[in-house]
Amino acid sequence: MSPPDGRSSRWSQHRQDRRAALLKTARRAVHRLGPGASMEDIATAAETSKSVFYRYFGDKAGLQQAMGEEVVARMQEQLLAAARQARSPRDGLRAMVAAYLHMAASSPNVYMFVTQAAADTGTPALDTSGTLSSFFDAISAMLASPMKAFLAEDSGAGMPPSLALWPRSAIGMVRAAGEQWLALPEGPQRPTEEDLAEAITGWLFDGIALSVPQHLGTRDASPTRPPKDES
Repeated sequence: MSPPDGRSSRWSQHRQDRRAALLKTARRAVHRLGPGASMEDIATAAETSKSVFYRYFGDKAGLQQAMGEEVVARMQEQLLAAARQARSPRDGLRAMVAAYLHMAASSPNVYMFVTQAAADTGTPALDTSGTLSSFFDAISAMLASPMKAFLAEDSGAGMPPSLALWPRSAIGMVRAAGEQWLALPEGPQRPTEEDLAEAITGWLFDGIALSVPQHLGTRDASPTRPPKDES
């Protein structure tokens, strides 16, 4: 077996470093310029040409996906840290919702950039074959973990087929609520990040908990459930 080519390894590392540097610069440019920043704008901010970005990312959709993957990776780090301190599945879910909202609020421009359709490709943001499918799949998988833990702890069974649809539906609610929240002007009518995280957690977790007895028959009905009509 021939020894590894040192020049090839160095070139590969150089390309990885260059791509990471371009992505960091692009993120800063979008944060400053807004989600409508063009590839020309981003390249100018990076003091290079559009052709360099196309070489490393293919097109704007490719840049959106790369930036979205970076956002998810950072969020996963936050979620893992929060999960270690969570005292219950509900706490774990709240930590995930809070991390999602914090990510969006920390840079709404970057959030909108990675979740909008690429204007130069026309790719729908939520098309299963489109640019951002992996972004939302990853977030959905994160949200699924506390619910699976809750069901396993509560019944010893897995997630019922109907509840398996919950994670992707849940991220739709989190996304819709979060984006409406971001659009609200500052003022008393805009909930705090903490209050919204708690509210969404209640909508998702407490609502789904009420449906568990209907599927599994292992828990007493919640005291908040309206009594059945005996007439």
